[in-house]
Amino acid sequence: MVRDVMKWERLLSSKRLGQEDLPQHSDDRTEFQRDYDRLIFSAPFRRLQNKTQVFPLPGSIFVHNRLTHSLEVSSVGRSLGNDVSRIILRSRPELYSTHFTELGSIVSAACLAHDMGNPPFGHSGEKAIGTFFSEGEGQFLKDYICPETGDGISPLEWDDLTHFEGNANAFRLLTHHFRGRRKGGFGMTYSTLASIVKYPFTSDLAGERRKFGFFRAEVPDFERIAAELGLLRQESADGAVRYARHPLVYLVEAADDICYEIMDIEDAHKLKLLTTEETCQLFLAYFDPEEQRHIKARMKQLVDDVNEQIVYLRSCVINCLEQQCAWVFIENEDAILAGRFEGTLISHIDDRPRRAYEQCERTAYRKIYHCKDVVDIEIAGYKVMTTLTGLMVQAVTHSDRAFSQLLINRVSTQYDILAPTLYGRIMAVLDYISGMTDVFAIDLYRKINGMSLPDV
Repeated sequence: MVRDVMKWERLLSSKRLGQEDLPQHSDDRTEFQRDYDRLIFSAPFRRLQNKTQVFPLPGSIFVHNRLTHSLEVSSVGRSLGNDVSRIILRSRPELYSTHFTELGSIVSAACLAHDMGNPPFGHSGEKAIGTFFSEGEGQFLKDYICPETGDGISPLEWDDLTHFEGNANAFRLLTHHFRGRRKGGFGMTYSTLASIVKYPFTSDLAGERRKFGFFRAEVPDFERIAAELGLLRQESADGAVRYARHPLVYLVEAADDICYEIMDIEDAHKLKLLTTEETCQLFLAYFDPEEQRHIKARMKQLVDDVNEQIVYLRSCVINCLEQQCAWVFIENEDAILAGRFEGTLISHIDDRPRRAYEQCERTAYRKIYHCKDVVDIEIAGYKVMTTLTGLMVQAVTHSDRAFSQLLINRVSTQYDILAPTLYGRIMAVLDYISGMTDVFAIDLYRKINGMSLPDV
């Protein structure tokens, strides 16, 4: 029996969601470069500059936020796409007739968008929203019938709320028809949209990891994209939707894995959570003795600036991991196209860099992600997010109340806060809250609680 496989000829499409019947532009930019430009000039992307990556937003020492992280991931993703494209085209020149030469542009644009759905306060913000419904005040909605809309939350919709996920929210942000926005959301190409969906299944399949790729409301959009690109549909339970990943997701994921792990180590060094010796040991472990001698010789030329030594060392590590991941993709192309590849590209790299990466993960878990400043921002963020979510949910479920009207009037008209269904109203609340920056969320929290007043 011949097993179904995905084909590059279909996987790489410049067709735009919601604009399928419109003619494509004729200037010098490709459609995928146009995706990149639409994203980088958008308000949701700009707001990433004021969203936590790991550490609290910077004071005198600059560390990464969501914006700088996304730009770095996009840079590494472009290199991965270009390397994979160049090497595969040597043996398969027939792919020149497709968009295969534009892999770098597609991956770069998808990387730019991959964190745009994340709420304030990093991953703690995601957890705060999900647990508000699963174990907090929002539990009442599970069996609630709204007197105004006359409906409740279905079990499948309930899974969306209790497993709220930034990846799924990014797909929603890019595709959802908010008020005043054109049909098809950002009007992105099908291939760029498919390349950001790391978990191409619905929330009822999220499991303990609480990861999924699209909310119930966006299932029709994803299925439309999947049908156009020839993504493989996989067996799943009744009502669940599951597909094989678009191959370029692996490159987007690898770029993210490389950047967040290595850049968090560099930030930890800047903040003196890790010593220079510890940081050098972590980074040098990626290389064999001969490579280490060469790198150390170059570092001696930067002896007066320890931070520049770490920057150079970090750049060597990123280059090593990028090349390793590109080769893993190339060597496993057939399995990836057949939907049979297991794990991440990072998990399949050579033994030495893989062990070094795993040591970085262990160090980050012990000394970074559980340090006092990071935990404090998670605690504060949890309180802010659950409070705002609770108040806004009460407002849309009891919109006739005086205080509810005040809160509803505070929300931008692009959010359908009084949608005709209860699920639609709750999702509009989450659209509003997840789109906030850290500073905006804190400011609104203080004002709602009477802790500060507007400037006059």
